Amino acid sequence: MSLKCFVPQLLSSFRRRTCQGVQFYFHTSSNVRKAEGRRDLVASMPARDEGTAGEKVVDIDALISKSSRSQMFPDGDTANQLFNGILFKELPICNIRVSKNNTIITVTDHKGAVKMIRSCGMEGFKNTRKGTNIAAQATAISMSGKALDYGIKTIRVFVQGLGPGRMSAIKGLQMGGMDIVSITDGTKVSWNPPRPRKQRKL
Repeated sequence: MSLKCFVPQLLSSFRRRTCQGVQFYFHTSSNVRKAEGRRDLVASMPARDEGTAGEKVVDIDALISKSSRSQMFPDGDTANQLFNGILFKELPICNIRVSKNNTIITVTDHKGAVKMIRSCGMEGFKNTRKGTNIAAQATAISMSGKALDYGIKTIRVFVQGLGPGRMSAIKGLQMGGMDIVSITDGTKVSWNPPRPRKQRKL
């Protein structure tokens, strides 16, 4: 490589300053250029939205009349109400067991006999991906497809546990074509948990 070709490349990493007719060259590091590029990138990004993209805020009070609002909450007659021609107490139950590592979905009849079972691991998700909300949603969609083939359309949902797949699994059931009548949360709460580990001594 000749000196004529090398000098422009060398000077490209320097900034030229002129002071009283004398030219000075200052070296600009790549970190400064990266920071400027990152600043431009952050400035060009859209403002962060608090909600999920595509979802709208709906005023429920405006949509629901006072007469139908009384039917939203269960009472003594709810067990004998008909939903798509089936009594509420005889509707199949979809149990969603959520943990931080996996989501297990089972469909049982009203007596508790298991009809079908799916988990994120059975869907092909491995290791830490089993605990994601995407895995829970995909599992729920495939479960709803199997339930529809089995002849189950209207269900009750029973959710238990804390994890990223709680809402995603319910949304996946709806996306798969299931009619959800009620959602029950049976997450156990320990009022006397085990004591925390003692502080590490340094």
